[in-house]
Amino acid sequence: MANEDLLLRQMPHSLEGEQAVLGSMLIDPDCIKDVMDKLQPGDFYLRQNREIFETIYSMFTYARPVDGITVAEEMQKNGTYDENTTRSYLVQLMEITPTSANVMEYVKIVRDKSLLRAVAQAASEITAMVQEGTGTAGDTLEAAEQRIFAIRRGQSAKDMIPLRQVLPEVLDRLSEMSESEDHLPGLSTGLSAVDAKITGLNKSDLLLLAARPGMGKTSFALNIALNVAKSSQKTVAIFSLEMSSEQLVTRLLSSEAFVENVRLKTGNLRETDWQKIADAAMVLNRLDIRIDDNPMLSAADMNAKCRRLDNLGLVVIDYLQLMTSAGSGKGYGGESRQQVVSDISRMLKIMAKELDVPVLCLSQLSRANEKRDDKRPMLSDLRESGAIEQDADIVLFLYRDDYYNEDSEKHNIAECIVAKNRHGETGKVELKWQPEYTTFATLEKRYDDEE
Repeated sequence: MANEDLLLRQMPHSLEGEQAVLGSMLIDPDCIKDVMDKLQPGDFYLRQNREIFETIYSMFTYARPVDGITVAEEMQKNGTYDENTTRSYLVQLMEITPTSANVMEYVKIVRDKSLLRAVAQAASEITAMVQEGTGTAGDTLEAAEQRIFAIRRGQSAKDMIPLRQVLPEVLDRLSEMSESEDHLPGLSTGLSAVDAKITGLNKSDLLLLAARPGMGKTSFALNIALNVAKSSQKTVAIFSLEMSSEQLVTRLLSSEAFVENVRLKTGNLRETDWQKIADAAMVLNRLDIRIDDNPMLSAADMNAKCRRLDNLGLVVIDYLQLMTSAGSGKGYGGESRQQVVSDISRMLKIMAKELDVPVLCLSQLSRANEKRDDKRPMLSDLRESGAIEQDADIVLFLYRDDYYNEDSEKHNIAECIVAKNRHGETGKVELKWQPEYTTFATLEKRYDDEE
């Protein structure tokens, strides 16, 4: 039994690799910035090595000089210094390290052992779930995928992150934004007025786009997806529970080629249209847009599919109410429908955080707005609205006055109403609606609600 306990404690690690990484940073501070991009304190198996790395990490964050003496002094201040061993161990680290030139090879060794420990830990947790019988096979599979995905992304499902570990990332991000021309923290929607309101599409955000049928929800979402794919060169995942992949691609082609959508549907094309279509097809062919038109997908299915995509930038879901009725195969009565939507919206927010990408979800509105004189949507018009409104970081409404009033002066003018915005102000912007091309464009005129 003693031998078995010893084997269990001896998780994969490399003492020599950890010592060589630390020794390299102590004898050559120039390599610290490269190591910090690749390793975290938790990657070190031995406690003393982890404490030394954490100390160097903190000193590097505040641009303080790093060497054997300064690190020992800092460890004394933070209470991790051992009078009998620490100073001699720091000297030993510098003496046994052959050269800092190979530091990235040492980093690979430490990182590889850390990943193996993480896999072993995940396997142990999954085995425990199976043995305890605490969930269904589907629940266990979902938990297994989550744990493996977290390992792939270098994340820990349970560890709390020290503020000092996050601070350098925030400072780097601020530096990048200050140097950029648009000062936009998120991905651009392609509509400058909308970007100015919501600061673009930000990582881990759940954005809800809601409108009555016929307002152009799908077109608006496809315009954003197309622009993100073109401007960022990232992968865009589109889950369409209503329209087929052929219908979506036809709309994208119409938008990019500026050929009337009805002509593409009927094939009644002019000679000049073919060159536009060919040019647009070449552009679309270079983009990484993935479409799934399975109408029976659940949030868990979407999350699992997105985890397997590299360089993911944006997820688009069209639309929420179909998803709630299709996802799990369970029969939900009218009384529990609100709870179903609540569960799904929460899962979508969790998905956005886990994937660390913006998730744009479309939603239908109730008919409540059509009973009012002012038919502009409000948050209370969201169907089963409570949980959706709470989970979403940003809620956008589309409204066209000419849809309800044929004599409206705002012909083909749409309002994008920002009804909720965790990152800034609410308000609204005017957009040009081009129905023949199923495209929205920014107008020069822009206005907000006057208090």
